[in-house]
Amino acid sequence: MHLKILLPFEIFTDKPDVLRIVAETNDGSFGLLPNRLDCVAALAPGILAYETKEEGTVYIAIDEGVLVKAGSDVLISVRQAIGGTDLSQLHDAIKREFLTFDEQEKQVRTAVAKMESGLIGRLAEFQDER
Repeated sequence: MHLKILLPFEIFTDKPDVLRIVAETNDGSFGLLPNRLDCVAALAPGILAYETKEEGTVYIAIDEGVLVKAGSDVLISVRQAIGGTDLSQLHDAIKREFLTFDEQEKQVRTAVAKMESGLIGRLAEFQDER
């Protein structure tokens, strides 16, 4: 398989001849082998593992994203990715970087929703005054 991990502004990794891939979704982990049927999956923040003959098993901490397998090509598009060899450090990076970011994003979205509802309320009052 040919694996590409895409970030918003760069290609994180581009690996030909990948033997297997293990990714995490909200429903659990699943594996990809070269002859698996084409598929699409929404990925959850977690550890992605892939194996090549040259490097062995490689672990990457990824943020949420999308995996698309079409033929022998596997494209993974995520917001953030961190490479490393120590699984405990990668797990800590997920908790520190990705899950904290999700909480901050929720707070920002809540604040924006409050501002939007306030603006809509004021526009409705303005329209009633006319």
